[in-house]
Amino acid sequence: MNLPVIHDPAVIAIDLQEKLVPSVNAGADTVARARVLLQGAAELGVRVIATEQYPKGLGNTVPEIAETFAPGTPVIAKTSFSVFGEEQFRTELLKNRPHSLIFCGIESHVCVLSSIFDAIEEGFPVIVAADAVSSRKSCEVTLALESARQAGAWILSTETILFLLLKNSLNPHFKAISKLIK
Repeated sequence: MNLPVIHDPAVIAIDLQEKLVPSVNAGADTVARARVLLQGAAELGVRVIATEQYPKGLGNTVPEIAETFAPGTPVIAKTSFSVFGEEQFRTELLKNRPHSLIFCGIESHVCVLSSIFDAIEEGFPVIVAADAVSSRKSCEVTLALESARQAGAWILSTETILFLLLKNSLNPHFKAISKLIK
């Protein structure tokens, strides 16, 4: 059994946009959990790459998420469903190739799942923050997470991911991460 490898990761925040968030199931909860994941990533110095699907029509990343981005965080406009379909994403990702990818965002059964399939095809270990992804219909989330699992992705909660990144309670970031998840 291959265990989840969360070593030198990058978080990929997919399409958490102004016109998409209100249309998905539990959109506010999804944004809240993605925010915790991204704040934890910032605390731990984990690189984040964000995308926006056709921002001219769907708006930009919601402020609650955008404000978690460190200066210089790339936010890549896309029309491809998979992030890997955008050359700018590939270029950014390979500037400092991470070992594994952690996904959050919307919609889980379209852009997130397409990106997961491509990441696995590219040889990346993939972790999905199950509580930080959503779709318009809850059944689509369930099917997408099951499909991702069958393809080889690890499906974990935001809290589990952050604690796996910490490794132990002696980590100097332990208190800050603990505050985030409460």
